[in-house]
Order: sequence, then C-alpha cells, then structure tokens
Amino acid sequence: MGLSIRSFYVTRIKKYVPKSVFLAYNRFKERFHIKFPESALAHRYLDGMKGLEIGGSTHNPFGLNTKNVDYTAEMNQYKKLEEKFVGQALLVDIVAPGDNIPLPDESQDFVVSAHVIEHFPDPIKALKEWYRLIRKGGYIFMIVPHKERTFDSKYPRTTLQELIDRHEGTVSIEPNAHSHYSVWVTEDMVELVTYLGWQLVEAQDVDDKSGHGFTIVIQK
Repeated sequence: MGLSIRSFYVTRIKKYVPKSVFLAYNRFKERFHIKFPESALAHRYLDGMKGLEIGGSTHNPFGLNTKNVDYTAEMNQYKKLEEKFVGQALLVDIVAPGDNIPLPDESQDFVVSAHVIEHFPDPIKALKEWYRLIRKGGYIFMIVPHKERTFDSKYPRTTLQELIDRHEGTVSIEPNAHSHYSVWVTEDMVELVTYLGWQLVEAQDVDDKSGHGFTIVIQK
C-alpha cells in the first residue's frame, strides 16, 4: 500500500527541509491563525482605566479601553494578513512613532504593548516616552518576547550597557532577521527597569496571553 501524503512528507522530505523553515511557518500560524486570549493580569491592573496600546493587533487583543498607536494606518503586509486570517485589522487611532507620541504629559492612565518594545532601536527612549505619558499612579504594561521561547533563541541577549550606549548615541545597530533590535529574558528587563529607577510592581516570567514572552508591569 502506498504512503499517504503526510507519511511521504515525514519519512522522505522533512529531513531535507531546514529547521528554520519550520520555525518560521509555525510562527506564522501562531501569529495570524490564532486569536490569543486576553490577559487576566492586564485586566486586573487596567480595567476601568483609559490608555494607549502601542502597535495593537486583532489577533492578540487586550480587551481594554485603549486608543491604538501605530506608525502607519496603511494596509501594510501585517495588517493585510490579519484581515485575511482574523477577519479585520485593528484600526489605528493615532498615527505616530511609538517613541514620539504627540500627546500631553501624564495624559494617560496606562500604556500597554505586546511584542513591540523589541522593534525599537532605542528601547530606553520608547520606555521614557511611555512613562512621560502616564499619570502618577498609572502603568506601563508590556509583554516582551522571551529569548528561550521564540525564534530569538539563537541570538545573544542584549546587555544593559548596550542599551545605554544606544540611548546615548555612541553605537548603532541593525535588526535581526525578525526585525528585533533587542533580545531579552525576564531578568534583563527587570535590570533595565531598576536602572531607570522606576517601580516594578509585577514581573510574570511566562505571559498569560501567548506564553511566548514575559510580562513587566511598571507603576509611576
């Protein structure tokens, strides 16, 4: 009896396909075919407040009272894929770079983001901008990819000194193949928050949305 298509693939073809291809395909499925659950931790801290979401998406919703900030409102490749697989792309309320948002100081209850901070060449600049925007007692709530649970596992961790050097303009950097400028584990971001002198109220080593990242909650 002949092999099924799946059996033929597993026994004859799979071994010749690079592992990176499988990882990329699986990440694509996870990102665009699955709608991740909302974060119970985010609801615990942020329900009843109004804030901003940086780079929001329909496949990874928070279900909070937010305005979505994005660098473009155009239907780029990511928004087109979301529309195709989830049904619609999240509307953009404020078109602006996530590290230069034209809103007054302390005008927001919170800033929330998921898998966004790693896309900034200077994450300290972005974090300081978000901190500027939140009122006293407000929150920065962010989910960050964990090096060991994402396709960043093959890249070295980004050191605090490197982040400081980037912020001071003494070094520049190119993103990796996934458009990530920084690679972290939970302890690295805790170290950064401590360096900035801010109050870390909670660190969740495995986030309660996709499980690929960790969660950091900062209160002003």
